[in-house]
Amino acid sequence: MAMRQTPLTCSGHTRPVVDLAFSGITPYGYFLISACKDGKPMLRQGDTGDWIGTFLGHKGAVWGATLNKDATKAATAAADFTAKVWDAVSGDELMTLAHKHIVKTVDFTQDSNYLLTGGQDKLLRIYDLNKPEAEPKEISGHTSGIKKALWCSEDKQILSADDKTVRLWDHATMTEVKSLNFNMSVSSMEYIPEGEILVITYGRSIAFHSAVRILSVELPVQRSGVSRLAQSAACVQLCHLPLPAHPGPGQVLPTYCTSLGLDPIKSFEAPATINSASLHPEKEFVVAGGEDFKLYKYDYNSGEELESYKGHFGPIHCVRFSPDGELYASGSEDGTLRLWQTVVGKTYGLWKCVLPEEDSGELAKPKINFPETAEEELEEIASENSDSIYSSTPEVKA
Repeated sequence: MAMRQTPLTCSGHTRPVVDLAFSGITPYGYFLISACKDGKPMLRQGDTGDWIGTFLGHKGAVWGATLNKDATKAATAAADFTAKVWDAVSGDELMTLAHKHIVKTVDFTQDSNYLLTGGQDKLLRIYDLNKPEAEPKEISGHTSGIKKALWCSEDKQILSADDKTVRLWDHATMTEVKSLNFNMSVSSMEYIPEGEILVITYGRSIAFHSAVRILSVELPVQRSGVSRLAQSAACVQLCHLPLPAHPGPGQVLPTYCTSLGLDPIKSFEAPATINSASLHPEKEFVVAGGEDFKLYKYDYNSGEELESYKGHFGPIHCVRFSPDGELYASGSEDGTLRLWQTVVGKTYGLWKCVLPEEDSGELAKPKINFPETAEEELEEIASENSDSIYSSTPEVKA
């Protein structure tokens, strides 16, 4: 029986939604943060879209937003030449990090001790959040404004994208390891550490690159007096290389270093210019959105287009799968976020599957459980979050 996709609409923003991010799964569920040109990033319950609060303090458009893994901290990047770090539980501003130009992207390390930023001044900055007065480390090398910057390889390396280039940097040495060049401007980048895949969009293309860490071992050859380099595409193959327990006089131990391969895996072509794409946590599906207001869903293995549908009333700027893969969120020029089911008709969050009468001939569609009135929903949210970070109340549409 055919099922019809019925998205949840999350209103409240007054300008285009340009970035969004999910937290990891916590004992309280998972959470969603959105960045908007209205300068007011919002925090929501990830599986329902329920508004929790708005972070107030920026004086310009917010271009990037992220949550740490356990949803205790948030970070935002803005056109007011600052990045801000917030307490995601209380909503308090923890620190403001001044920049020399518009900030476009922010990302926490896994332990939340460091924040990576990038923006229009072409510099990557690394802030030690335990030393707020310390100057950040800076990495230069980009030739145009940085659109996205992400930690990778267990925070040992950094991925960053500018106009037509994606670069990989070593955190310890602050040097460029390798780069990928494209013939069109890179519009988005997503790193999947569990699946060891990097997703890049440019033009109508959705490209997938290997993010498997390659282990390089420099093995000294004593007889010839020269060194040779052994490389493998899988670290585990080299982890069993024999090492002397007690090096003898003049014997040198091998030197190890790891790096992402970034070899191309595959790419899909969409019917329209794509602004963002996301890979399902289990690598089953890919979703993408762009300039034609549509969302596209592909089978990752075959590249077959499974679905395409409209819901937004403007170009789609960002799309991401939830950490459990049950839904994905999209943000648009129309100022809304929408939540979409990965498997249509499954009971999850606010979606309850209701089947029609057998002989009615109607399409089955999921029913969304809303309160009888918007006022009742707001009263319910307020009672549950009386100490949370409320500001102005967003509009609720039932």
